[in-house]
Amino acid sequence: MTVPGPDTDTVLADAVRHEVGPVVAALHRLTGDFDVAEEAVQDALVSAVAAWRRDGPPPNPGAWLTLAARRKAVDRLRREAARGRLAAAVAATRVEAAGPPDRSTDWSDTDERVAMLFGCCHPALAVEARLALTLRSVAGLTTEQVARTFLVPEATLAQRIVRAKRKIVATGIRMEVPDTRVPERLDDVLTVVYLTYNAGFVDAASRGLAQDAVWLAEVLTTGLPREPEAWGLLALLTLQQSRAAARFGPNGALVLLADQDRARWDHPAIARAERYLERAAVWRRPGRFQLQAAIAACHASAPTYAETDWLQILTLYDLLLRHDRSPVVRLNRAVALAECMGPEPALREVDALAGQLDAYHLWHATRADLLRRLGRMEAATDANRRALDLAAIPAERALLRDRLGT
Repeated sequence: MTVPGPDTDTVLADAVRHEVGPVVAALHRLTGDFDVAEEAVQDALVSAVAAWRRDGPPPNPGAWLTLAARRKAVDRLRREAARGRLAAAVAATRVEAAGPPDRSTDWSDTDERVAMLFGCCHPALAVEARLALTLRSVAGLTTEQVARTFLVPEATLAQRIVRAKRKIVATGIRMEVPDTRVPERLDDVLTVVYLTYNAGFVDAASRGLAQDAVWLAEVLTTGLPREPEAWGLLALLTLQQSRAAARFGPNGALVLLADQDRARWDHPAIARAERYLERAAVWRRPGRFQLQAAIAACHASAPTYAETDWLQILTLYDLLLRHDRSPVVRLNRAVALAECMGPEPALREVDALAGQLDAYHLWHATRADLLRRLGRMEAATDANRRALDLAAIPAERALLRDRLGT
């Protein structure tokens, strides 16, 4: 018997981050049923908590979870007599003791999540449904995290996921990288990887998601080396990740870009990202991820916050709006506008987004900063309080509390 150690829960948390997505993907490939796959994995995790805390973590946590989840799936399928043949097929599938697959760059050998990414982003699914399902089932975000990403109630998001699963079953969508028609799914696939990164970048409890997203972006550029937007996404995430060490303060609060210690940035990673962006530019097909990466590169190349080329950033945002007119992009553009033309015109732009972003904590936080710069301190305090009410991530809440002095 293995003696349990104090790091058992750490091993379990790492296994959840690294293994849940691939195991769900593999079980779905075998069963064709998202519900069976997800519930089997959740049951396996419940068993792991009890067994690993009692006996200590196994030598190969990934293989343990895979085998346990397949057994749970078999148990469920066997309870449904009509699906007995499928249960036998799943039970007969051998689990390799060597553990999870190597993260190869070959499409055929790589993580099951890549095939799931393309399968869940099938054009037969509604855009909002395919993104929600992929973030939940492939990236491993919770329903709450995905709902927060799309600024919708959790119940609404859950219904989208249910409808997407039913559509996949009804239309026989296969979880695979298509031989053709990759470009029509690529934007959704890149969007999912980007949103996965964002979920891990601002939440200390989910920071491993950011590393997984960077790896997925690397896999996509290897498999699709002539797609400039894939290179643009990899450049963007690499630039964002280069600032990770300076992103959080000693109290766990977020450290804003203006206050970060730039000596702690990963400058070799910045140089690598710039090469990715140059590679994307060769095809002369600019897109939203390339433009966002160019904006991030402007920040990364500035020796100090005061020396940031805000006019270039504002120009890039104007170009980005041709590809993405979302209210969040317009909100970010307003921040650049404030640096170029002052807080008053920027506040007008921000206030114009009230109907779309009133439930978004960063809209209130941005507005609070502009009000503060205009000397409207009471209104700024009210806006910061509203942002705190809406914020869910601990690091963001800590920053807002610091602003409010609470």
